Amino acid sequence: MALSSNPFKHLLKTLDVEGEKYEYYDLLALNDKRYDRLPFSIRVLLEAAVRCCDNFQVKEQDIQNILDWENLQHKEGGVEVAFNPARVILQDFTGVPCVADFAAMRDIVKKLGGNPEKVNPLCPADLVIDHSVQVDFSESSDALEKNLDLEFERNKERFMFLKWGAKAFKNMTIVPPGSGICHQVNLEFLARVVFNNKGLLYPDSLVGADSHTTMINGLGIVGWGVGGIEAEAVMLGQAISMVLPQVVGYKLTGKLNSLATSTDVVLTITKHLRQIGVVGKFVEFFGPGVAELSIADRATISNMCPEYGATVGFFPVDNKSILYLQQTGREEKHLSYVKKYLKTVHMYRNYNNSVQDPVFSQVVTLDLSTVVSSVSGPKRPHDRVPVQEMKQDFQDCLVNKVGFKGFGLTPEKLSASVPFMFGDKQFFLQHGAVVIAAITSCTNTSNPSVMLGAGLLAKKAVEKGLSVLPYVKTSMSPGSGVVTYYLQESGVIKFLKLLGFDVVGYGCMTCIGNSGPLPECVVEAIDMGELVACGVLSGNRNFEGRIHPHTRANYLASPLLVVAYALAGTVNIDFETEPIGKGTDGQDVFLCDIWPSREEIQEVEAKHVLPAMFQEVYSKIQFGNQRWNSLHVPESDLYPWDVKSTYIRPPPFFNSMAVALPVMKDIENARVLLHLGDSVTTDHISPAGSISRNSPAARYLANHGLTPREFNSYGARRGNDEVMARGTFANIRLRNKFLNKAAPKTKHIESSVEMDVFDAAEKYKSEGKQLIIIAGKDYGCGSSRDWAAKGPYLLGVRAVIAESFERIHRSNLVGMGLIPLQFLPGENADSLGLTGYELYSIHIPENLVPGQKTVVQLNDGKSFEVIVRFDTEVELTYFRHGGILQYMVRQMLQTA
Repeated sequence: MALSSNPFKHLLKTLDVEGEKYEYYDLLALNDKRYDRLPFSIRVLLEAAVRCCDNFQVKEQDIQNILDWENLQHKEGGVEVAFNPARVILQDFTGVPCVADFAAMRDIVKKLGGNPEKVNPLCPADLVIDHSVQVDFSESSDALEKNLDLEFERNKERFMFLKWGAKAFKNMTIVPPGSGICHQVNLEFLARVVFNNKGLLYPDSLVGADSHTTMINGLGIVGWGVGGIEAEAVMLGQAISMVLPQVVGYKLTGKLNSLATSTDVVLTITKHLRQIGVVGKFVEFFGPGVAELSIADRATISNMCPEYGATVGFFPVDNKSILYLQQTGREEKHLSYVKKYLKTVHMYRNYNNSVQDPVFSQVVTLDLSTVVSSVSGPKRPHDRVPVQEMKQDFQDCLVNKVGFKGFGLTPEKLSASVPFMFGDKQFFLQHGAVVIAAITSCTNTSNPSVMLGAGLLAKKAVEKGLSVLPYVKTSMSPGSGVVTYYLQESGVIKFLKLLGFDVVGYGCMTCIGNSGPLPECVVEAIDMGELVACGVLSGNRNFEGRIHPHTRANYLASPLLVVAYALAGTVNIDFETEPIGKGTDGQDVFLCDIWPSREEIQEVEAKHVLPAMFQEVYSKIQFGNQRWNSLHVPESDLYPWDVKSTYIRPPPFFNSMAVALPVMKDIENARVLLHLGDSVTTDHISPAGSISRNSPAARYLANHGLTPREFNSYGARRGNDEVMARGTFANIRLRNKFLNKAAPKTKHIESSVEMDVFDAAEKYKSEGKQLIIIAGKDYGCGSSRDWAAKGPYLLGVRAVIAESFERIHRSNLVGMGLIPLQFLPGENADSLGLTGYELYSIHIPENLVPGQKTVVQLNDGKSFEVIVRFDTEVELTYFRHGGILQYMVRQMLQTA
């Protein structure tokens, strides 16, 4: 955007910082009293709108609407504004399809007569390769190297493709595998807090193709997860069109008790905010209690934002933010302009000064002193359980009817105990047995207090003579090399290793489903006894079927509690009254005997977490590693697709694309592919985890000459649409109302034959049938997975009718040209008497407007109204083009 076209260019001022001159947009010069009443997160949106205003993508009215946030936030239907994030962050699971789409866009632009070299990210993009490593090896000193070797062996073709992208596309950097988890690398290394773009200062902000992008909110940076499709649009210079959000003020008071951790705080907040209902809203933390939390503590809370459902969980910048930048090795010059700029534009916070408190849509309060030791589970991250109630809660879950808090076991199955041999010794497996204990995920491994706490607990346990049962799969996958550095310097890592918590990789592992295999004897025992075996992990997601197919119950916990439950070997224990084990002296050892205090942990942290560690670790990132550097990639602007590849294929989204807009057509006599209930997550929809040997994807790969050991995971094959289409709705925990069991299957209605979802979709396609999906509340909750929209598109789904949609997933459906339809308030499939066996015809009005209603007509004569959930004019534009990517291609052809 040329500066001359900006109607707010008169706000451009000069800022002197220690003798250096910078420019910035002076928001105070708007001379508007409403500015200082705005939540700090909304001020960031305002600055971006002022700076990027061109009266095309960002209009002057957007600035006025943001300034009038206090009056417009509750307006029925919402008020649309535009937002230009400063940058984009990707991880490799979402990054591979992004790079593939960019490569395919170059192909189609050339085919339609344009210049393919114009297809580049216009907005800076960082891609961190962190999701490909699996816990194949654990509990050994060479596990890290072995897992890394396997990661490169399995993913060499993908990594070469990404390395080609890093060379071929301008304005894109790629952080090689083995460097860490994207959100932790973002926090410790990539974050600017304030951008310095050729002397122009403005707040750092971003979107990421991963829902836990919100972790960066803990450092005072506005950012959230979007679908890969939306991320691509931002990379191509498009503003995000969003509804001006309500902002819930979350006031923290008091201090944590000596035995509580930041993980306990976040699980408490997650349950609290889920009960309040903050979907689609911003949450901004304030109050004197915030000053008591470290940036790592705040980042832990912000990381879990998708689990409590908000768009952001924001902590404005304060003195602790500056100290964190200093601790993580940022330059003093950078710190100087960050502090002065943010103070100048009133974006710098003193949490103990209530005069600075802005206006909020709603205020809720938490006294930190009331927080107790907690876990969450067994199937959802917001089902918090105080540790002192854990034993009873688990026993209740065993017998409760099947649901989020129930497994529906009959009384005679409760006492199941299955003997098995591990090595040369016999063990018994029962309900509640811990078979996976993983210190993993960006949520907690970025936080020195809980990582060092786990190390100190391990040290005390080893000194008492405690050990972990040999069949429990223990692992530690830190989010960056800095963690290993301070665990070594503090001397606690050797005790973690003695309990089996060796470093197995630097990446998103167990939490994303890359937990690797369990011992065959353990799997057989679980199957034989139909046991509810457990995983305990320091992650942020525990949805059914995600962690491992054989851990039906999974609990989120602090790294300290991961170690504790590994030592106990079961979740069916009351730590207050039952010993965790026996010491070498034959005496009972209770958890309280080995639990370190917060003060004890803070003392070790202050001594051993140093700036030099961050500087040393991250200075090496740009040079990659020997494995990465040895990858040779083609030197070409267009990617030379290999037609035989089972990893990387040209995506088919542009196959029938023409320069002219497609004609909008009604949906006529469509069949229901799936009839689903509430809380169907993107883990249920999108291909994730390992590829089952009896799945359509496995049959496809076998037909291409691959053996099961070569199948790899769905995540690794996200660049192959044939695999991903076959893996859509392939989750073994999918509950489809056409069946009376959980299975990755559906019913082909005409023949009444039960079959895999992909096979049914193919059969319908051969019969010329259009398809829709019916669902309940919160359809698409969970991670921001673009394949959860791309997959249904490839299956031939035209529309989804649901009670409500998760924010990111609805946006992704729109981006793929699918139609999100919402039942009217108070109505759902049951209340309307829908069986899913009907034929559905849906009128798509030619002159659609946001939020418009339309009629669904059934072949039995019934009809009902639904809301067409295109929420903004921009979304309607994408739909009319057939999707966001097609829109971008036509824009490029037009500007050419």
